[in-house]
Amino acid sequence: MGKFIYEGSVKVDIDDRALRHLQMVITAKLRRGEPFAFTWKDDISTGNGRVTVWVHGASSIVYRYTDAPQPELNRAWTDALAMTASSPTGLYLVPEPAERPADGAQEVILA
Repeated sequence: MGKFIYEGSVKVDIDDRALRHLQMVITAKLRRGEPFAFTWKDDISTGNGRVTVWVHGASSIVYRYTDAPQPELNRAWTDALAMTASSPTGLYLVPEPAERPADGAQEVILA
């Protein structure tokens, strides 16, 4: 379980795999100079509320991973997260979709 730390005091535990995908999306947005809101649900142990932070170029962000090896990226997931980050509601964690084939073709499932 990794940790996203914002401005040194706002912290949330996030699965390493999900955190890696969030890091890719956040980094891409900030490189383009695009600030955005990032929202997550608090753990039930802390009240089951939610937190929203405004992420911008001067934000202090730390991604702390539990495991050293970086998880493989799922392009479909980074695309889905990037869509939320560009929406009026801002970035939020969505479930990981199945990966698309590398050539962009549709998968055909034969029964």
